[in-house]
Amino acid sequence: MKFRLVSIVLGVLVTLSTLAPAEDLGVIGQTYEVTEVNMLDVIQNKLKRMEKTGELARIERDYKKKATESIEHPSPIPGIRSTETASTHYYDPSMVTDKDVVDASGRILFPRGTRVNALDYVGWNKYLLFVDGRDQKQLEFSKKIIASSDKPVKLVLVAGEPLALMRKWKSPVYYDQGGKLTRRFAITQVPAIVRQEGKRLRIDELRY
Repeated sequence: MKFRLVSIVLGVLVTLSTLAPAEDLGVIGQTYEVTEVNMLDVIQNKLKRMEKTGELARIERDYKKKATESIEHPSPIPGIRSTETASTHYYDPSMVTDKDVVDASGRILFPRGTRVNALDYVGWNKYLLFVDGRDQKQLEFSKKIIASSDKPVKLVLVAGEPLALMRKWKSPVYYDQGGKLTRRFAITQVPAIVRQEGKRLRIDELRY
């Protein structure tokens, strides 16, 4: 009986809430229109203001100047010194595949876990010569090596001004960006030359 009475009361309340007319309770406090900021418009407007004031042109000039400066005067590779004691070590370019290597038709060339040496298939037909471009003696020494070499020699600077040297020598000059090559070949002294010997690369750090 009690459950039935509760059900009737709930039913009446639902009916009344459905039939009751809406009542204007007024406005409490100030209201604002809901708007969403278009960030693209904000950015474009800011760029237009920067363009009018000349700030945008200044930023572009500064960026070009810094980019040119980093190319003309790259940071020296840390941890590299002039050769004090001549030494020789080797680099094995072999790698172990971490997945199946397939050709264009899907045929497996090297199953996962295969040890592959690129020198088994492609010869190293050049020499890499690493030098400090700030050291005039090293540069003169490099000229002699390049002139007497039986293979093309790529000059790689670890410090100095590669573009200025390229313009002066009228030949390509490279830079070991970020020290990737010197780290790979464990070069700590220059001049150093990298060349193929059998199925390995031989690295000679040379006295000059």
